[in-house]
Parts: sequence; C-alpha cells; structure tokens
Amino acid sequence: MDLETLKSKLGNSRGKQFWRSLDELADSEEFKQYLHREFPERASEWLSSMSRRDFIKLMGASLALAGITACGPRPAEKIVPYVVQPENIVPGVPLFYATAMPLASSVIGLLVETHEGRPTKIEGNPDHPASLGATDHFAQASILNLYDPDRAKTITYGNNIASWGNFVGQISQAMDGIKNRNGAGLAIMTGMVTSPTLANQIQSLLQDLPQARWYVHEPADTDHAIEGARIAFGQPLQPVYDFTKADVIVALDSDFLLDLPGNVRYAHDFAQKRRVSGESGEMNRLYSIESTFSVTGAKADHRLPVRPSRIPQIAQAIAARLGVNVQGNIEGEESRWVDAIVADLQNHRGSSVVIVGPYQPPELHALAYAINQSLGNIGQTLRFIQPTVFLPDQKRTASDLVNDIRGGNVNLLVMLGGNPVYTTPPSLGFADALRQVDLSVYVGLHNDETAALSKWMIPEAHYLESWSDALAFDGTASIIQPMIDPLYGGKTAHEVIALLAGNGSAEPYDLVRQYWQKQPQMSQSFEESWRRSVHDGFIRGSAREAQQVSLRSGWEQSLSSLNQESSEGMEIVFRPDPNIYDGRFANNGWLQELPKPLTKLTWDNAALFSPGTANRLGIKNEDVVELTLDGKKLEIAALILPGHPDDTVTVYLGYGRTQAGSVGNGYGFNAYALRSSESQWQASGLQVRRTGGRYLLAITQGHFSIEGRNIMRTATLEEFKKNPHFVEEYEEEHGTPPSFYPDYVYNSYKWGMAIDMNACIGCNACVIACQSENNIAVVGKKNVRNSREMHWLRIDTYFSGEASNPHTFYQPMMCQHCERAPCEYVCPVAATTHSPEGINEMTYNRCVGTRYCANNCAWKVRRFNFLQYINKNVPSLKLMYNPDVTVRERGVMEKCTFCVQRVNAARINAEVHNRRIGPDEVLTACQAVCPTNAIVFGDLNQDSQAARMQKDPRAYKVLGELNTNPRISYLAPLRNPNPQLEQE
Repeated sequence: MDLETLKSKLGNSRGKQFWRSLDELADSEEFKQYLHREFPERASEWLSSMSRRDFIKLMGASLALAGITACGPRPAEKIVPYVVQPENIVPGVPLFYATAMPLASSVIGLLVETHEGRPTKIEGNPDHPASLGATDHFAQASILNLYDPDRAKTITYGNNIASWGNFVGQISQAMDGIKNRNGAGLAIMTGMVTSPTLANQIQSLLQDLPQARWYVHEPADTDHAIEGARIAFGQPLQPVYDFTKADVIVALDSDFLLDLPGNVRYAHDFAQKRRVSGESGEMNRLYSIESTFSVTGAKADHRLPVRPSRIPQIAQAIAARLGVNVQGNIEGEESRWVDAIVADLQNHRGSSVVIVGPYQPPELHALAYAINQSLGNIGQTLRFIQPTVFLPDQKRTASDLVNDIRGGNVNLLVMLGGNPVYTTPPSLGFADALRQVDLSVYVGLHNDETAALSKWMIPEAHYLESWSDALAFDGTASIIQPMIDPLYGGKTAHEVIALLAGNGSAEPYDLVRQYWQKQPQMSQSFEESWRRSVHDGFIRGSAREAQQVSLRSGWEQSLSSLNQESSEGMEIVFRPDPNIYDGRFANNGWLQELPKPLTKLTWDNAALFSPGTANRLGIKNEDVVELTLDGKKLEIAALILPGHPDDTVTVYLGYGRTQAGSVGNGYGFNAYALRSSESQWQASGLQVRRTGGRYLLAITQGHFSIEGRNIMRTATLEEFKKNPHFVEEYEEEHGTPPSFYPDYVYNSYKWGMAIDMNACIGCNACVIACQSENNIAVVGKKNVRNSREMHWLRIDTYFSGEASNPHTFYQPMMCQHCERAPCEYVCPVAATTHSPEGINEMTYNRCVGTRYCANNCAWKVRRFNFLQYINKNVPSLKLMYNPDVTVRERGVMEKCTFCVQRVNAARINAEVHNRRIGPDEVLTACQAVCPTNAIVFGDLNQDSQAARMQKDPRAYKVLGELNTNPRISYLAPLRNPNPQLEQE
C-alpha cells in the first residue's frame, strides 16, 4: 500500500481503527523512506524513540494531516499567570519601542506600540530627524505585512521543505570550492543597501574573495542624484535639502513631498513655510514642471505639465538665463514660464532651491546643482554629504548579472530580496538565466515569482522581527531592533552573508553591535552609548557633515546627452505605484484598497491620459488600450486624469502579479513588460491603440460626493491679506437657519479638531493610520465598486479651473462630531449618542443596522458593515488587532470616534496623577501620523492649538450653514502665485 493510500486511510479512521492505521503507517517502508529523504539528520532518532503523540505532531507538520489530531486526545493547555512577571509589562498597558523601517534608499525612524509582546501600531519617532514623529503610509501599513498569513513560512529546497541545517551544509560545501577560486562563481544581488553593518559584511567578504561580484538591482529607486554630483563635482555625493529656508522652490519632475528618501521630513519642512498665521504672514512659492501629475505638483502655486523630453530643455533654458555656461533656447508659453521663474530665483538668491526628481538622468541633476551654485543656494537650502547608500566600487546591474550567468561565470547566486524575476524587464531574460544557475538562493518575505525559480527559498525576517541598522537621508544612523520573535523563523541578510563568510552561527544582534563597537560615533563608554542608541532608535550626532563642493572643469560636456531628439509618437512615463511601490506591497490589503492620490484608483493600475489626448484618440475611462514600445506590447485599462500632460502616458509599476499572495494576485497590469534596461523611467515612440475591450476599475472619486455646495473655500495670499475674513462671506450671504435644539454646555472637556488645508498634501498616511488604529476592514475591489469601502477617513480631492491644468485641493473628511448631530436624532435604538465631552459616540452592540444615521449625514462619513469583512479565523491577523478597539461584526454602523480610546487612556493617566488632561496631550491616529501637522486635536476649553486654529480668520465649518455646529474647523487653503504668470 503506497504512502498516499495510507494517509487517506488514516484520515478516514476513527477510534481504535485510527490507532491501528497510525501504526500501519508508521511501520510502512514508504513512510520510513519519506522521513529519511526529508529529514536525514533526525529520521533514525525519531523512528526509534518517537511516542504516539509526537508521531501525530510530526504527521500534522510533514504530511499536512493536522486535522487528524481531532480524532485523538488533545494535550491539556492551561492559561496560567507569569511565574516571573516580565519587566514593565502590565496587561492592557502598551509599551513603545524605537526602531526604523528601511525601504529602498530611505529610512524612517519609528516608535512601535506593543501589547504583551506583539506589535499593533506604528508611530513616528519624534526625536528622529527623518520622521519628527510622523510617518508615511508605507510605514503604517508595514504592520499588516508582518502578520500577512501569506508570508513564506518554511525554508524550501526545490519543492521540498528543508531546514536551516540543510541549507548551511550545502552552502558551506559550495563555498569551499568558491574560496579555492578566490570567490570566482559567487554572485550577490541586493537592493540599495543603507545598512552600514551589511555593507561592511559584503565589502569584507569581497576583500577575502576578490573574484566574487556584487550586483545592485533596485526597481523603483535610483542613484541618479549621487551620479549627478559625480558629474558636477567629481565625487559621489548626496544632496540634502532644507525647505525651511527656501522661499522659492522649482521642482523639475520632482515629487519630493511623496518620493523617497527624506519625503516625510521634506513634507514637514515645506509645510512650515506654507503656514499663514492670523491675518498676515508669508508663504513660500512652489513651481512644478513635471511629466506626470504628482502630489507635489498638486500643491504647486504654478504647475506646468510637459512631455518628459521637454524637461531637460526647460532646465537648460533656466540655467542659461541665470548665467550657467550652457545653451538653452525655448519659445512660447515655456519661455514665459522660464522668464518668470528666473526673475523669482534671482530675487531670492540663497533662499531658493531647484530640485530634480530621482528618475531624471544624472546629467540633469548635475545641471540643477550648477543652477543652485550660481544662486548661492549651496550651504543654505542645499548641502551635500557622503552618500548614505552603499554601492559596489564597480557598478553592476541586473543586466550585468544576466550576462555573467550566460557566460558561465556564476555558480552560486544569492539574492537578498528584490524579486528580480518580476521586477526586471522580461526582455532581459532574468528568469531563463536564473534557471541556468547551479545553486541559487533567494531570501524574501513571500514565495513570490523569484522564489518559484530559485533552488533555495529562505523566509526573510520582517524588519519588526530582526536586528539591523540603516542610514537616514541625512546620514543619521538608525538602530533597527525587533519587536517580536520571527513568526516563521525568518533569517536576515546579515545571517546569510555571515554564512558565506564562514560564520554560520552569527546572530544579527552581535553583528550589528560588533560593527558599531568599532565606530568613532560611539563614545568611549560603548555600553552606555549602545544602550542609549537602542533606546532612542538612532545614534545621536551621527548625521553626516556637509562637504565643500565646487564645479569641476568641463562638467558641461556631459549635458550633450540631454539634447537627443525624441522620436515620433507619444511618450511614456514609468513610476513606482504610490501605494504598492514596486510591487513589494501587492499583498497588503490596506494599501491595495487605499485610493491613490489624484486618481482615487484602488486595486489596480491604469494608463493615465490627459483629457485632450484621450479625446483625440477616442479613449474613455476603463477602455482597454494596447501600448506598444520598441516591439513590446501591453494591454491595460485607460484612465483620464485632469492635469496630465498631453501626448504622454503614465503607467505605475507593481501590478500584474502572479505570485504575490491571495490578496495581490491577478490585479492590474504588469508595466515592467514595457520597460527596458536603457529606458527605465521614460521613453518616446509609444504607440496607442484601442482594443475595444473594457476593464472595470474601482475608483472612489465619485463616492460619498458632497460637491455642489460651498465645500472648498480658497483664495490667493494677496486676496487673503486684503480680505482676511473671506470665508465668512458665504454665511453672511445665505444666513444660518435657527435650531430647535439648545446648545451643549461642556463643564469639563470639549474635544475638537482643526485641519489646515494649506498644509495637507493628500499623502494618505492618515487614512492608513486610522485603519490600523481602529481595526478597519478591507472589503475588496467588488465592494469598493459598490461604494462599500469602510475607511472612516477619506481625502476628498477637488479640481478647479481648466481640465488641462487645474488647481487641486485636498480636504480630509471624517465624522464632524456635530453638537446637533442629525444622525443622533434618527437612531431608533440610541446607538449613536453625544458624549458630555462633545464626541459623537457609537455603541456597536446596540446598533441594529437601520442605516437611518447614514441617510441623515450630510457629510457622508458613516460606514455600514454589510458583510463579515474581517476574518477572525486567521491566527496571525488576530495578533495585529488593537485590543482597545472593538472588532466589529457585520450589520453595524461605523465611523470616526476621535480615537476615543486614546482620550480614555489619557484620562486614566491624568486621574492617576490627580491632574487634568493637557490641552494638546491627546494625539489622534490621523494627527500623530501627519507629516505636515495639518490635523490638530485638542481640548477647546483650554488654550490648545486646536482652539487657537478654530479662531483663525481662515477657519470655517464645512456645511456650517446647516447649523449642526460641527466640532471640526477647516482652514481655507491659500495659493501664492507669481503675478507675472497669473492668468488674466
């Protein structure tokens, strides 16, 4: 009887027959051979000494028969108190630990909230220079990646489960031969390395094995800014910007408010110069010249959408008129723009900055550095430091690796993340090359496309499970410490490189600690410095010093490559997706369902067209078009975006995954199929053809719409100075109806909020923070199309003006917590009530789902849980939920609660110390995460920041004319246009 038959017989047995079948299986030669094959080191020991219970456990693990244990007696499990109470752990009281999250060339400092040893929420580290207490949406959503049930859980060799011991044995044997050849045949592939410890490990390994090679493949990031400094100054340097000193900013295809690295800090500093206090004040002025509509472009006072090929020409014209030794001639509207920008820059020498996006070529970065030097900005708004990214001495890419594999020069390939089978252009043939490697190792979080073709798959430890370090955008060294033991025994890059170096027993903590023990940044008392750095999350005083720079002779000769004529046809722009980045977050339901900035598209990517181009080609939303570029074809859905440049198509990377996991598979279109190694970010000669097909998209722009009334009130800076109370004109014109209900009297606290729309950049970090804090469910694409998304907070986007280049405004919208809330009066079971402190509360177990409250809400901010969206049966996801917030069942209404659980936590702490809650002591989840401090919450009965902002001349209530007296005030956004460019 074969093994499968025995397994089936065992699974169908009951009672005594079960134990007889179990003995029959244990005694079978087939099963003994199976154990010797899969577990060669332990098989003999197990077969000679294994008890029935141990045997059942082995059966469940090795033969996927865990369900048969229900047929026999279960071991008793008892819940008992700690024998020795762990230090500082009090059940129900969270602890916070400092760490950092690396992503490509970016690092952000974090504080992680933990409950009894499990991380539940990400916050920013207020002392870390890269975060200043805020985070972005990637960091917020990374907690879901930690608990992702689709993560790789076991080491595999081929299609078989293996052990770390098996892996160590085979790699050690392979390395013996490689060491005899001085490293020839060893290839290491990484993304951009910001870890000093890992870089030191790799460089030490290459010194010992000089014939080994290190390749870098980062699909959604570049080193163009560093290479630009090499061209301009003769040495690789990294720019660091200070937007607190910049009165005029010119962004050339730069989305610095959202793009990595340093975007969280840059957004904070930029917003500081956008704040207008009271009835006076000044603002910075932002010009954006870009080839695709971006978050930064949407905040610009002047925005010029152009084809990608025009940006270098405009930049050279600006440089030439500022006296830089280059040629630049343009005409028409572009020339008018250049004249206005140049005049503004000349009037702000030393307090201006020209910044180029990371996807523009290095030569354009070099030109921008020359412009900044001519304006005296270097040393003021811009400085240069030694790179925070560690790169090989000789740059080698995925293309070089494929060539080396085909040349028979690679015997052992170690890939540390990156998923190159998916993220490299198909024309490169990386998948076929990988199959040719004798021994390939892939370290990754998921069993993805690369894992499927690798000999060895090693589960990667999440950054919340591992020790490491990383350098922030300014060089500050951050310490990454684990919050929880690796859930699936994951390994780090440190351990794999240590194994290649012959130290297979090394622990990441020891490797990181030993590296910093030798560094001068630590004081003579290393132990004290180390403990302080781990506590703080970074090494104080480790930011890199500014370098003295000067333009080298003949640098202008490199600019000839910018003057290449574009071919006929349209142009295409490739960008990492705003939500799932290069595809690594494709299995993250929070990010998939997050409406993308500007497009409000969820669960998919699309080809973005301008209204003019779409009209010329006869394209409508959701039409399937065929894009052809250099013989490569891609069918993709079309989406029309106001403000997108004409004759240009933008496609986001990261979709079209086949092995992302149960959440990410099958959504969107794989834009990597059109990329080439030579044209990774933009290309000309694109051809577009309608196929006649349709593809349904889930877009939330029209959901819960409240437009058509005086929702968004805005003015220019000069108009505001002439009429500071312009926001009140609407109420004066229409008046306020009387109310039958008396005003509330608040004798203790009076909680309220103020939102400065002049500071909001629409980055969506607050939406994910709210979702994480409040256990908000993911509903899926089909339900999003039915307007059933569960987000308690949304970012409404409004366009005004011409569709070809509109002004754009963001408005965070959540429950307004009205004092005379229309939802409260219609609830038949009093499930929604008004607290004595002004919070509109929800009692979930009282709600019967009439939805009268949602029908009566003018702001459309209440959500109904139509289905059981949250799966309570997934063990790993249970660890993620915030224990202070109810996990709701189907059939109840949900909405923003002003994070009442945080208010109550502050209340308990205040009562313990016999004091009043401070005016700004409570931080809501959306407030805490906001990089621009646009959202402020506090006690309106005290001198809180929220109370002061609600008295600002720009403050108004959305739909305040309904006389429901919302507790949230919005500060009207202002623009600061250049009169020379302002249209008549």
